[in-house]
Amino acid sequence: MNTQLRQPAITATRLRKSYGEKIVLDGIDLSVAMGISDFTSKVIGDKRRWRHYKARTRQLPASYRTAVDAIERYLMYFVPVDGDSAASMFEDLADLFERAAADGTPIRDIVGEDPVEFVEAFVQNYSKGGYVPTRARERLTSAIERAEEEDGGTRS
Repeated sequence: MNTQLRQPAITATRLRKSYGEKIVLDGIDLSVAMGISDFTSKVIGDKRRWRHYKARTRQLPASYRTAVDAIERYLMYFVPVDGDSAASMFEDLADLFERAAADGTPIRDIVGEDPVEFVEAFVQNYSKGGYVPTRARERLTSAIERAEEEDGGTRS
């Protein structure tokens, strides 16, 4: 066991965050005593798994890739998960869209009429979730509409 004290890799003091009038953090101090690679691993998981996921999604047809990128952005910014859960979640997302692309399933058949509802249901398998601003929900919905248009607007 290593009993040496390590200098914190990340330190933040008196953090404050609010959403409009609602204050969600006020005066919080944070110190992370792990190396940056350890921290990265905890946040996004194993780099090999992440690179493999990204390689898989780059192989998707453009419209499916647009949809996955939008969902990924939404998940990265607004859904707190640990590294292992995040890696599993993104791998499952890639699986879902690879199968759909192979079968020719329209994007709307995957995400439904409300992509925010789809993502929130999807993520319940991996995380307790968190606060998602309205703007982020609208951005996700808009990106899925663009993906649908790229796909020729096919709906079943």
